[in-house]
Amino acid sequence: MSKKKPANSGGTIALNKKARHEYHIEERIEAGVQLLGWEVKSLRAGKGQITEAYILFRDGEAFLFNAQITPLNTASTHVIADPTRNRKLLLHAKEIARLMGKVNQAGHTCVPLALYWKKNKVKCEIALVKGKKLFDKRATEKERDWNRQKQRILREHNTG
Repeated sequence: MSKKKPANSGGTIALNKKARHEYHIEERIEAGVQLLGWEVKSLRAGKGQITEAYILFRDGEAFLFNAQITPLNTASTHVIADPTRNRKLLLHAKEIARLMGKVNQAGHTCVPLALYWKKNKVKCEIALVKGKKLFDKRATEKERDWNRQKQRILREHNTG
């Protein structure tokens, strides 16, 4: 009998925390990512980064630009690895058409939020977003600080 492989920790490969700070998230969609073999091996080793990544639509297809997947020395010996190559996102044609329609509206854009494992496939959570103004960012930060302080006060009250 074969041994079971250890479960991957949480399944999350990379998060884009900056996107949550910079944008109002209006809609989330799960998309597959077309990868090469060495990229999958690198992602299994946790060598993926999407903080500067963005999504563009061309010829009825969606592409993930500027996502960094650092090649492993052992995995990519016979291939010239480009860590920031453009990767195709796998979505249904209706989803792409709907997203393209909304992106063409003023103020909307599409950004990747997370790369994660779903069974043995790499998925990318993409979001339709609208940019935050500076005062929105300040309000979010103020609310976060207040919640942190509330927790601290409650903790001190319960222990004291």
